[in-house]
This record gives sequence, C-alpha cells and structure tokens, in this order.
Amino acid sequence: MVAKGRIIWISGPAVKADGMAEAKMYETVYVGESRLIGEVIRLTGDTAFIQVYESTSGLKPGEPVIGTGNPLSVLLGPGLIGRIYDGIQRPLDDIAKQSGAFISRGIAVDPVDKKKRYRFIPTVKVGDELEPGSRLGTVEETPLIKHHIMLPPDSPGGKVIAIESEDAYDLEHPIATLEKNGRRYEAKMYHYWPVRRPRPLREKLDPAIPLITGQRVIDTFFPVAKGGTAAIPGGFGTGKTVTMHQIAKWADAQVVIYIGCGERGNEMTEVLVEFPHLTDPRSGRPLMERTVLVANTSNMPVAAREASIYTGVTMGEYYRDMGYDVVLVADSTSRWAEALREMSGRLEEMPAEEGYPSYLASRLAEFYERAGRGIALGTPERIGSVTLIGAVSPSGADFTEPVTTHTIRFIKTFWGLDTRLAYSRHYPAINWMISYSGYVDSIAKWWMKNVSEEWLRLREEGYYILQREDTLKEIVRLLGPEALPDEEKLVLEVARMIKIGILQQAAFDKIDTYCSPAKQFKLLRLMVGFYREAQKALKAGISLADIRSMQIITRMLKAKFEISEEEISKIDALYNDMVEEFKALTAREVKQVVG
Repeated sequence: MVAKGRIIWISGPAVKADGMAEAKMYETVYVGESRLIGEVIRLTGDTAFIQVYESTSGLKPGEPVIGTGNPLSVLLGPGLIGRIYDGIQRPLDDIAKQSGAFISRGIAVDPVDKKKRYRFIPTVKVGDELEPGSRLGTVEETPLIKHHIMLPPDSPGGKVIAIESEDAYDLEHPIATLEKNGRRYEAKMYHYWPVRRPRPLREKLDPAIPLITGQRVIDTFFPVAKGGTAAIPGGFGTGKTVTMHQIAKWADAQVVIYIGCGERGNEMTEVLVEFPHLTDPRSGRPLMERTVLVANTSNMPVAAREASIYTGVTMGEYYRDMGYDVVLVADSTSRWAEALREMSGRLEEMPAEEGYPSYLASRLAEFYERAGRGIALGTPERIGSVTLIGAVSPSGADFTEPVTTHTIRFIKTFWGLDTRLAYSRHYPAINWMISYSGYVDSIAKWWMKNVSEEWLRLREEGYYILQREDTLKEIVRLLGPEALPDEEKLVLEVARMIKIGILQQAAFDKIDTYCSPAKQFKLLRLMVGFYREAQKALKAGISLADIRSMQIITRMLKAKFEISEEEISKIDALYNDMVEEFKALTAREVKQVVG
C-alpha cells in the first residue's frame, strides 16, 4: 500500500509530513505539487521526516506527499559510462536540454537512454541453469568497456527458457525468460538497486595486488591495494584535487567513478571541462569512455550531496561485479559530512563533537566498508574490485577534527598533505612522516614477483633514511649542522636527493606525470645505491665535500624528467656510472695518500 500524506512543516531541505503510517524507512517519496524527490529518514508514529533532494523554496504546508514503495535506487545498465550525473543519478546534460542552464524543480529524466539500441551477444543458451548474478550476455558500451549483462543479485536465478539471438535491442526489450519453481519472469538489460544496500559478493579476497597510480610517493612508500581504502586529507591549496585527478587518470583500473561531493562550482567545472578532453594513456581513447562523473557542487541541494557517494559506490560495485577493477574518488567527504550535519541540525537531533551528528562515524564506516576485492555471484567466475579514495578537507588543516579522525579509523592508507610542503612547491605535498599504508606487507609479494626481489628491502632502507633525516633536523635546529659527524651529514644529503629525485613529481610534465613500477624501483635503487657507496667512500677517507661535488648527482636528480618509460635501461647505465665515479674518487684518494 502506498503512503499518502501532507506536508506540515518545512525547514530548508527537511520536510515533515503526517498521514504517512504506510511509509517505510529510506523510502523514496514525491513531495509537493512539483513532485520533488525525497527520502524518508525518520518515522515517528504516522509522521515522516523527509530529506528533499531538490530546492524546497515555494513549497507550502498542506501539499501532498506520495510514497513510491521503493528505496532510493539507481539504474544499472548500459549507458552509464561517459555520463555526468547529479547526486541522485539524474544526467545533467539531459536536464540542461529540458530546463536550460538552471535545473528546474521536479524534473524527471531517465539516467540512461532506454531507447538506444545495443548489440546484444548472448553467452548462455536455452536450458542453462543460472544462479543470481550470472552473466546473460555482453554489449559494447564504449570502445574501452565491454558491458556484461547480468541477472540482479537478488533475482531467483533459474532455468533459461528463452534467450534472444545476437541483434540490436533497446533497454526495455526482454532479452531472456527464466523459470524458477514453476514461475517465469523476464530479464532486461538493466535493473535497479538500492543505493544504501551493498551488492553482495560470493567471496571476499585479501587485498594482495597494488593499485598502481604512477605516483612514486604513493606506489613506493604508501601504496594502496586494489579493493583497499585510502584517505587524502589536507588544507586549502595543498593539491588534493590535482592528486585525485592524477590517480583517476593513471590508476590501473578499468573504470573510474569521480564524485565531486560539495566542492566549489568552479573546481567541479574544471573537472567537467577537463575530463572529457583527457586521453586514456593506455588506449589513446578519451578517458570518459571508462569514466562516470557524479557532480554535486556546494550550491546544489544539500541532501543530494549526502546521497551522491552512495550513488557513486553502487555504480562502482556494479562494474566490480562484471569483473572490472574500479577506482572511486570522492572529493570531498568533509563536504558530505557537512551535509549530514546540516540535515541533523534541521531535524533537531542532539549534536556531537563540532556539531556533527553522533552517527557520523557509523556512516563513514558504512561507506568505506563497501570497498573490497572479491569473486562475484553467478557464472562464469569473475574477480573484481572497488578501491575507495576519499579526500578530506579539514578546516585550517587540523587533522584532529572529527571527519579526519573518524576516517582514519576506517581506512588503511593515509596520505597526509602538508601545507608547508605545498607552500615550498613540493608536490605531491604528501608528508612522508605522518602518512602510512597498511598494505605494504600484503602487496610486497606482488612487487617482489613482478618487479624485483629487492623491492621491500630497498623501500625500507630508503624510508629509514627519510626517518633518520627527520630526527637529525631537530639536532640541526638546536646545535647547527656543524654538530653532526660526516656520516649523519650524508644522511641529510641523501634524504634531500630522495625528496627531489623520488618524492617530488610534476603532474604537468610530459615524462614525469607517470612513473611505472619498474622505473620507480630503478630510481629508488639508484638513490639507495648512492647512499651505500657514499658510506663506503667516507670509511675510505673521502671527504663529504668531495662526495657532494660529484657530477653524477645532478644527472641522478634529473633522471625522472629526462629518462622516459621507453628508455628506463638508461637508469641502469646511470647506476653503473655512479659506481664508477665512486671508484675513481676512491682511487684518487688512495693515490694522494700513497703519494
């Protein structure tokens, strides 16, 4: 039975309606004469509290509220890739065609073009017994993405009674008929799924494969695994958005979901303008042919901002179930949390720390726990992953504020951006002393198998140099650099080389914008090798001044810019040149001593 009530109270995006005894929690409702889309978020007797996903200006008490009987859901099927949606999966380009530059209230647009015809290629035959989630066939969604048509995870499955032959069909055309326990039902190329319910997996797998982003400070020192979670908090101007763009563009995932959640309009405009013109580095095709954008800027309805990350992650899980690796970038979860705070305030709930609702932590946990890598339901067996990366924008770069603090509890990789590094033009401004990764041990086998057995040992040695330098800087501040012995001064020098030659990376440089795992390893080996050779040289009596004046140092620091991916064997030659220069330096020192 459908709930029918009337508005009795309005406060911004929050609306109260009575006569809603038939309503259910999280049910989607139509509010007012304009049929604004809303969602029931609290029930008290026959009174429902509703968050409205559109502007409520002009709404009046007494207007009707009609339930749909369904929770807030997204359409999952061919046509999602390449689209730009708002927080509740309404395509912004189609809305613009109907209402112009300003979004009209109550406008209803299908998320995809249901009349568009796709060439369906069946992969099952009549008589096959299928489980829920099984693949029925494929269509080519874009030149980069082959879209697998699957039974919904909550379908009964059953025996295939009829299956369409290879041909072009629109989304409303039934492509298969199945029978289960004497009941027949039809399957189409799309289905709906509630955004707040995670799509199930047959089995979750350990995060043992790294998500290669091409950013050295991330992949080498603070890696994230496929199916993992990461957060990138930082103050204004520290480069969160550029870092997110780099990850979205270069990560070795087949599908990218980019959620602009409450960001400034001009910043989101930059994404919307830039992404359609970006080229996928691996195929040379437009990057949008494997990307979905969810745009919900700070001047758009605040309640839709709260829904946007659920909309995005549900679409990500759908492509994961096809067997794809998906990376979801949410920029930023702080603005999402502010939407929670505003709605909580409107509902007069008891505020917790800094005015955020007491359920902030549980909502963050619900979001990040939807990351994972696993085996999808049904046949054939498919392994996919969803990696969740959330930007956090703490006021005043204060990492002790609630959103950052709670996020740290639920993620395993933390990339802390530092305003001092950003203002000194060190990008990415990831502070290597406060950042960490919980995936290093689990992905080390992949690096050691696919890149080099030495990877973990060299990473630990390189990171030790950076940690030792941080300790020595305190002594230098108190006593001056003259108080250090040459061995410690060497640590400072090599740490400087690692920071310039490895940790810094130019996003807009043609060569340096992406660094493959092999090149990352060779650059790290080069720097650690220099440190080892320099230690030997100091013990042989060579002065630190002579080591600092070596010509090879400049070539080493420029290697990231000058040696392209096709020429990384030159780094091995550079390593050999470095060793030879140390030998020549030692021989010259021995000759002088003997003489």
